[in-house]
Amino acid sequence: MTVAPAPILTRRPRALLAVACAAQFVAVLDVSIVNVALPPIQESLALDATGLQWVVSSYTLTFAGFLLLGGRVGDLWGHKRAFIGGLLVFSLASLVCGFAQTGWQLIAARFVQGAGAAVLVPTTLTLVTAGLTDQRARARALSVLTAAAAAGGGFGAIIGGVLTGLLSWRWVFFVNVPLGAVLVAAAAWVMIGQGRRDTRGRLDLPGSVTVTVGTAALVSAVILAEDQGLAVSTVGALMLAVAAFAAFVVVERRAPDPIVPLGVFRVRAVSAANGLAALVSGVLPATMFFLSLYLQQVLGMDPLLTGLALTPGAIGIALGARAASLGVGRLGPRRLFVIGSLLAAAGLVWLSAIGPQDRYEWAVLPPLVLVMVGLGASGLPLTLAATSGLPTEQAGLASGLLSASKQVGSAVGLALLVAVASAAASTGAGLLTGAGLLAAGCLLAFTLPTERTPR
Repeated sequence: MTVAPAPILTRRPRALLAVACAAQFVAVLDVSIVNVALPPIQESLALDATGLQWVVSSYTLTFAGFLLLGGRVGDLWGHKRAFIGGLLVFSLASLVCGFAQTGWQLIAARFVQGAGAAVLVPTTLTLVTAGLTDQRARARALSVLTAAAAAGGGFGAIIGGVLTGLLSWRWVFFVNVPLGAVLVAAAAWVMIGQGRRDTRGRLDLPGSVTVTVGTAALVSAVILAEDQGLAVSTVGALMLAVAAFAAFVVVERRAPDPIVPLGVFRVRAVSAANGLAALVSGVLPATMFFLSLYLQQVLGMDPLLTGLALTPGAIGIALGARAASLGVGRLGPRRLFVIGSLLAAAGLVWLSAIGPQDRYEWAVLPPLVLVMVGLGASGLPLTLAATSGLPTEQAGLASGLLSASKQVGSAVGLALLVAVASAAASTGAGLLTGAGLLAAGCLLAFTLPTERTPR
């Protein structure tokens, strides 16, 4: 049975959008905020290279793996309760991360932190789509929400560098605690509540477990392949991923309340948007990862200066997303995605030529802004396509699917591009591969909708 949630009632749509954007920003921010802080974390907690990688990957694994379940939790239990509950889990886990005294404590808390974010992120999109009834206002709000998520990815290295440089690495986690408290209070004020709902639906736990195991195993296989090659552990993780996804399909066909009704993939726009999101989402974190290392290890910048040097990129993402909101009505999702992706690919080709003798203001700054403007512009078309053609009661499903595709693509894509750069002993090879992924996305973009006024 599909359970339709009651509409979310609010007399403050702008405040609702502000709360949703802030939550989206904070959750996506924590994917990359630790990158600049990794060296001091390693020194403080005596982590080896594998443990340091798990500091990053543990959050991404549970974030990506539980996103579908997170969207379904909001549909069945109420989006206000899911939003506040996910935010509380995320904030408390961040507090534990900040106080961690050993590596395993930090990694375990990051797993829990990712689970909280997995409930929080799909709920934010549903809050906007269900809380705004006017179609034009909803389209504008989706563009702002997309910009907030993109800015979270772009600002991660910047904020992490500033906090680490001025305070310590622990503050990249502590900062979430006061932000979480403010957002919980704001959500309680903005969201008046939901009316009575049909509570006969239930969570599809077998489907949730199989898709989560499959996603986590796939990401683990990529991480292990980068570190160990085709070792037994790598092959085992890959086989587990295949078996779990096969079991997921079988379970969903038989489940009375499937977490992912397989019929949604018959909607071409939904399938296309999720496929493209998985293909290109690794480009942004990989670009910030490579540039963070280049600025510190090649140009000799400290974490604070590195964060400031990456700031124009985050501004570029916001500008690109804003331009997309103004241009999608004229160009349509397909053309807008292609234009944004081509701009980003051109910037990556430009960046791939940087060397130790280059100056930041000439060799890094212009292509960095070009890449981020393009990525910011290409995000909105995927959001519009992924949420079109489905009934309102599947809003949480649509948002969970898109968020999961982005996070899985981000984790797998980052590992792939880093592996390419390591094999070629050249950052440029990784950046060129990212440009190739964007070019492939342009070729596959014919599957996106062409209408100039998205439904």
